[in-house]
Amino acid sequence: MRRREFIGLLGGAATWPMIAQAPWLAARAQQVAMPVVGFLDSRSPDALTDRLRGFRQGLRDAGYIEGENVAIEYRWAENQFDRLPALAADLVRRQVAVIATSGGLAVTFAAKTATTTVPVVFSAGEDPVRLGLVTSLARPGGNLTGINFFTGELAAKRLELLREVVPGAIRVAVIVNPANPPTTETTLRDVEPAARALGLQIQIFNARTNREIDAAFAALVRERPDTLFIGNDAFFNSRRVQLALLAGRLGVPAIYSDREYAEAGGLMTYGSNIVDVYRQVGVYVGRILKGAKPADLPVVQSSKFELVINANTARMLGLTVPPSLLAIADEVIE
Repeated sequence: MRRREFIGLLGGAATWPMIAQAPWLAARAQQVAMPVVGFLDSRSPDALTDRLRGFRQGLRDAGYIEGENVAIEYRWAENQFDRLPALAADLVRRQVAVIATSGGLAVTFAAKTATTTVPVVFSAGEDPVRLGLVTSLARPGGNLTGINFFTGELAAKRLELLREVVPGAIRVAVIVNPANPPTTETTLRDVEPAARALGLQIQIFNARTNREIDAAFAALVRERPDTLFIGNDAFFNSRRVQLALLAGRLGVPAIYSDREYAEAGGLMTYGSNIVDVYRQVGVYVGRILKGAKPADLPVVQSSKFELVINANTARMLGLTVPPSLLAIADEVIE
């Protein structure tokens, strides 16, 4: 064999392992290049099945599928709000491309404090301009943008709906979470004047743990309110089965913010279509991954609101829901 042919043969043999490994190397390169999204929430994942489905659908609508061309780093505070700053800082250290926040305003403020450069997409239940999250709805101006789903602003409407179901109601118990000050302050700011306008008397009860929820309902047994208003709160949402069950045992008509409460046995809910809110968050995350700047993405004003009535629970409470209300309900659970 000629020397030149022999050297060529050796060279081909030497490169064969590299050729054989080429698919693995290509996959490794693709994996390294895959953008990473941080998802920060105050709760645990078992409370968010439908919402996460909506978030992933939004990413898919924007062209991203988890595990294929985008990775998601989840951080769960397990209802321990004091963990949020560390969890947000950890996502920033990991240099995620964008952070999606959910589970209360405290989550978004933790992310805002942790970074001024990593884009943050929030879901907020009230005016983000008033909260100081963005400079304007049309041009947020910083590294934050997101969805406003109007939870606080709908408090008056929820009280009106309660009055329609229980026309003779005078005394309304309101349960809020003092561990979540921004949301609680908003709830009380909107509920108190709305109650006065309707001639209702409200009594505030605080609950920040499972035990305090039980204690609040023990107090309600003594107070015997006509109706019950559950404040919007991420912790309450994670305890929706407990809250709906206790309200049923007490025999008091209650209204909540998210449809999951009605699905868990609560009487009635009115609020934004929360799954669609999470879908919109996913869409915005996808747009940022494609190069859009948060400062240029207008805050989306949620436009899908839904009234859900649990007819089973109404019958159990001995209530007759007005036909006019049933006619406008987005869903009646039988």
